[in-house]
Amino acid sequence: MRVVIIGGVAGGMSAATRLRRLSNDTEIIVLERSGHVSYANCGLPYFVGGVIEDEDSLLIQTPASLFNRFRLDVRIDTEAVAIDTLSKTVTARDLVDGTSYEIPYDFLILSPGASPVVPPIPGIERAMPLRTVEDVERLVREVENAPASAVVIGGGFIGLEIAENLVQRGIATTLVESTNQVLAPLDPEMASPVADELRQCGVTLHLGNSVESITRESVRLSSGQNVPADLVVVAIGVRPETGLAQLSGLAIGVRGGIAVDEFNRTSVENVYAIGDAAEKADALDGAPTLVPLANVANRHGRVVADHIAGRQVRPRTTIGTAIVKVFDLTIATTGWNEKRLRAAGRPFLAIHTHPSSHATYYPGAQPMCLKMLMDPCSGEILGAQGVGTEGVDKRIDVLATAVRGGLTAPELADLELAYAPPFGSAKDPVNMLGYIAENILSGLVETVQWHEVDEYRARGAQFVDVRSREEFARGTLPGALNIPVDELRERASELGNAEIVVNCEVGQRGHVAAMLLNELGFHAKNLDGGYRTWHCSPAATELQPVG
Repeated sequence: MRVVIIGGVAGGMSAATRLRRLSNDTEIIVLERSGHVSYANCGLPYFVGGVIEDEDSLLIQTPASLFNRFRLDVRIDTEAVAIDTLSKTVTARDLVDGTSYEIPYDFLILSPGASPVVPPIPGIERAMPLRTVEDVERLVREVENAPASAVVIGGGFIGLEIAENLVQRGIATTLVESTNQVLAPLDPEMASPVADELRQCGVTLHLGNSVESITRESVRLSSGQNVPADLVVVAIGVRPETGLAQLSGLAIGVRGGIAVDEFNRTSVENVYAIGDAAEKADALDGAPTLVPLANVANRHGRVVADHIAGRQVRPRTTIGTAIVKVFDLTIATTGWNEKRLRAAGRPFLAIHTHPSSHATYYPGAQPMCLKMLMDPCSGEILGAQGVGTEGVDKRIDVLATAVRGGLTAPELADLELAYAPPFGSAKDPVNMLGYIAENILSGLVETVQWHEVDEYRARGAQFVDVRSREEFARGTLPGALNIPVDELRERASELGNAEIVVNCEVGQRGHVAAMLLNELGFHAKNLDGGYRTWHCSPAATELQPVG
């Protein structure tokens, strides 16, 4: 049996090595058009910044090492230019000498990955993508020439990583993003601290702006401003590499990737597609989605190898868990965000918390912000986001595991997570999300979201800030009355009959205050996530806070 694999990174190489472990007799040929296989493309930005000093450390395997261990026939600098699905042959072209030849196959696995999105604007040929080892080598050569300024186009994961690493190299860096926030997977109140971190660390941000043209010395923005740019990097995003699949008559899905079934089979018999080029099934609604993540590609490579070998396969949907470091911040997400849920018309409830990375009485505890989205009836966890300097990765992994395991939001309270003061709290931040979810779903307390503040103000609700006088003086919601929570019983007579929205700093004292006021006969709701969440939101930038 001969298996031909097109693409020798992530999914393709996972499929090849897994298949070899399952079958020593199968002939496995891997075609890779670049000069490298099995490399860590997620580490490329850190090689630019000098964090990863040795390029060889990015190269996990070589054609020689793969042959020695797995007897894989890996052909680099070789491009698959055509597929004849009737005769079951692949036409390959050697990019070094230009010769072409045909390779018959019994099974074909397409893992061509994705290509960078490069907008058709004047001068875009100056902009450098960052997708392959060859890309990073070119970029490093430019960086070693000590450019004074750089512009990064795109505020996604790669754009932020490369901006950070350019700053680390002493280059004045500007980041341009056409939307009003960085990191589209985050909701706006979660993205705001990331933008603050970028600015504080020296990155100039132009949000809600796009690039109109690129000259030899600068980038012209849609706002009319010219930004100096000795170096330009394009990191807008990627699109599935489907050209060969389309030429071969394979079905393309609604999201623009190669359409596959639960076993990653394409519309043509004995042809599979995996990785960034293939569509995946979303865990929340089962609809096709694109998730260009290495761990998903690796998993699908294993699924395909098992399926070809005749093993029982456990097909899985995807929840899109991702994480990125931006200077001292860690940002992570899993599942759907609020924007996507709203667009789909899916009902949800949101919870914001601001816990510490470990017990606050143990030195070094760092703050973080967590957001969880859940179904208002079933308590199903629909998504989560986290931003902080420490401990975010641990919590998002627990939440992603909970989603995969089918736990409901209240059941997070039941998790027995490792606890010692240097590592966590007796009530871990994940447990606290479960407690809050239980309170909300049981009707024990009602909450108000940051974007609902204007609505409540318009209908005459009374805002009560239950923090200390010192906290109140540093800033509060416009028009809020300050009654510290410890004085609430004695001063309840100062409150009228209007609906009351209570806030504290992060929501905990507000919860106590709202429950007390309801016991006293008032109709009180707690501002979810407190003043801190509201202060990070677009609402706080539109309304000047008091203090």
